[in-house]
Order: sequence, then structure tokens, then C-alpha cells
Amino acid sequence: MAVPSAVAGLLKRPARLGDAVYAAIFERIMALEVVPGERISVDAVARQLGVSQTPIREAMGRLESEGLVRKTPLVGYSATPRLGAAELADLYEMRLQLEPFAARKCAALMPDAVIEQLEALCQEMADLAKREGLAAYAQFAQLDMAFHDQIAVSAGNALVAEALGRLHSHVHLFRLLAEAKAPAAANGEHEALVAAIRARDGDGAEAAMRQHIERSRRRFA
Repeated sequence: MAVPSAVAGLLKRPARLGDAVYAAIFERIMALEVVPGERISVDAVARQLGVSQTPIREAMGRLESEGLVRKTPLVGYSATPRLGAAELADLYEMRLQLEPFAARKCAALMPDAVIEQLEALCQEMADLAKREGLAAYAQFAQLDMAFHDQIAVSAGNALVAEALGRLHSHVHLFRLLAEAKAPAAANGEHEALVAAIRARDGDGAEAAMRQHIERSRRRFA
């Protein structure tokens, strides 16, 4: 598993080593440089990145919790398969049932400080959408995941948050379409959703989320 120059540069930054290792592996999986189903050797990745196995295992555990890798007893880690057509349809059916509901709840319950965090995420995503390359695409996917996870958690329903968290929908979707048009198209939809939440407009937030998911389905289908 050769390390791209962009990844090598990342590991030289003064950020926490575990975060840098996680970001390096995340980017490779999202860019399909690690093929879905491909085995990922902890020892090999440690040698290639020039770090010990400890931050690699930490990153793998985090990626496993996010649905990007699987751990098989006596075998090790591998990249999860991409969604098939039936799985994609099921995922969107589930999202359409839960996420508009969560958005409506957020319009009533989300604190102003958290709305400000969502607005900041929207700005970060807008900035990333102007950049080219798979590194920016992978970073956008991470921010998109954080955006939707925050809405799920802020809805005040633990079962809904848990169900949406188990879908791992955003990382799976972004591996289906590794190109810039998804971030650019999603930005306006995110902003409309946050504006409705900021206005405490439950109907508007629910409608904005439903429209976002429907348009996402067309983009990724």
C-alpha cells in the first residue's frame, strides 16, 4: 500500500498522531485506493506510514465504528463492500423515515450554540467544495457525516440517533461517487436546512431534509 505524497505531508503536521493516521487511512478508503473488500494489514500500514501499530489499531477501531472497515476474527481488517442497488434503496427508505423527523425535532430542541456549530460546518463544507482532489472530497465526507450525526443526536430521541448511526450512510454513499459534484450540490441544501432550524420552523426543516435526501438519492443512485 504505497503512501501518496499528500498523505506523507499529512503525517508531518503537528496534529495528534492518531488523528493524522485516521485521516490518512480514511482518505485512501474513500478514494477507493483501498478496494472494497480488500484486506488491510495493520503491520503493513504501520511500516508504510512510519508509525507504531498502536495508532493504526486505534484508527481501525474508529473506522470500524463508522462502517468503513470490518474486523474478522483470525483474519484481520478489510474495507467494507460498497452498497448494491437493493441496499442503496433500503438505506434511502430508512433515511426518509427518520431524518425528516429528526430535523423537525431539532427545530424545536436544538440550542442556539449547536445551530452555530452547524452553520460553521456548512461554511467549512462550502470552502472544501471549491477545492479539487480526493483529499478535499474525503474531508467533505467527514464533515457531512458530522453534520447529519449532530442533527440525529440533537433530535432528542436516542433510538432514532442509534438507528441513523448504524446506517453509516454517508461514508458508504460517498464511496459510490468520488467526484466533486456531490459536495457542490449538497451545500445549498444543508444551508436551507440549517436556516429552517434557526427559524424554529419545524415544517420547513422537515421539508428541507426530505428534499435533501431525495436529491441525494438521485445523485448517488
